Amino acid sequence: MKNFLSYLKKESILFLLGGILYFFIEILYRGYSHWTMCIVGGLCFVLMGLINELFSFDMYIEIQAVISSIIITILEFISGYLINIVLKWNVWDYSNMPFNLMGQVCLLFTFMWFFLSFVGIVVDDYIRYLVFDEEKPKYKSYLMLKIKTYCELKRLNSKLK
Repeated sequence: MKNFLSYLKKESILFLLGGILYFFIEILYRGYSHWTMCIVGGLCFVLMGLINELFSFDMYIEIQAVISSIIITILEFISGYLINIVLKWNVWDYSNMPFNLMGQVCLLFTFMWFFLSFVGIVVDDYIRYLVFDEEKPKYKSYLMLKIKTYCELKRLNSKLK
């Protein structure tokens, strides 16, 4: 029971931090936000952080970002459907954006979530490490691996000449 309560406390703190961070990201981007975005942002942050709990740090960070952007897009659609269509609060509307689904999600923002996920993943991992004494984050990057391999091949090639 004690482990469950400490887990719940940790995830609640991460939920609040993620919600507050997302609220301010929206204010910086759109100039305003809505209280429901704290809830959606908190859920996204917690779920993004759980990727490493379900999988390991051996997963490429790019794959984590893809999974994270899919999770965020699904949550954005579900919450948008409830908040904007069912409750008719009209918090956001992507109807004028290309490749949108019912005006609640669009491809452009899914790509944006992909890139923001890198920041979110690292922030979550380091909060877990520094505040909750979890494993120190370490990342594998497919892109960095390819760049490193390319540089090594180029160095070897120049030595052969």
